[in-house]
Amino acid sequence: MNKLQAMEVFVRVVDTGGFTRASESLGMPKATVTTSIRDLETLLKVRLLNRTTRKVAVTTDGAAYYERCVAILDQVRDAEESLSTDHASVSGRLRVDVATLFARVKLIPVMHEFQARFPAIRLELGCSDRPVNLVEQGVDCALRGGPIVDQNLIARRVGTMHFINCATPGYFAKHGRPVHPRDLADHVCLNYFSTTTGRTFEWDFEKDGEQFKLALEGPLSLNDSSVYYDACLAGLGIAQLTTSTVRKHIESGELEIALGNWLPEPMPIHIVYPLNRNLSNKVRVFVEWLAELFESDEQLALHSALPAAGVSVQPVPA
Repeated sequence: MNKLQAMEVFVRVVDTGGFTRASESLGMPKATVTTSIRDLETLLKVRLLNRTTRKVAVTTDGAAYYERCVAILDQVRDAEESLSTDHASVSGRLRVDVATLFARVKLIPVMHEFQARFPAIRLELGCSDRPVNLVEQGVDCALRGGPIVDQNLIARRVGTMHFINCATPGYFAKHGRPVHPRDLADHVCLNYFSTTTGRTFEWDFEKDGEQFKLALEGPLSLNDSSVYYDACLAGLGIAQLTTSTVRKHIESGELEIALGNWLPEPMPIHIVYPLNRNLSNKVRVFVEWLAELFESDEQLALHSALPAAGVSVQPVPA
């Protein structure tokens, strides 16, 4: 029996709460996971897990052993990674979760740079607007917008997302152009709803210290940022999109700004990873690379001016 592998399997079963999810996150057959746990319990002469048809629960002995295993596995990783003296030697599978639209617009176009710098890292990029449970699903780190309230995550702020109200010229030609947030009650607004709660997000606006937060009715609501973006480009209504996403469409004339300097509140962007895990080299280099990407992109660091005819949009500090 490979004792270190068995310890890693045991930790993953506890983290994910089951044999099936552990086998999926480790990429090994469920039978192998079951055998590893059985052999480990035989070796230790204690029961580590209580199994029922509905769930797996750690025993008192198992909980104590789990803490030791986590510490030992972290030390083993640190020892292995301490021998890495250059970027090319950083290796292994790296699982990252990001929003679909950000991956499509910002990450994929420059991913070749990351691959050239770290050729031995096998990146698995999960793309979804639904927040994942990093521990249960074996995800190393995730990019998330907004405040981080989960106390089990360590968060590093890497940038700021700024939003703009926009629609196609065809939409404005048909429906007119709003000049104040209250005017949106008479317009077609594209709503976005949460993938976890189903709640439709309110629209927020701020100008010269005056703030508005509105719940706007509309014929179409979406819960995927990429499709939301496509719906705006298709002329289906007014949307609140990130400046980094729409800049090229503003410059080309495909989209135009609505409401002038009435702007949504900026949103902080964080890289998050589990609290109870040491930061491995492969996660560390990805976080640093992503931080560099944000720092070098003015559209993610500062609010870019996106002028429309007769409208001046001032930069807003991050």
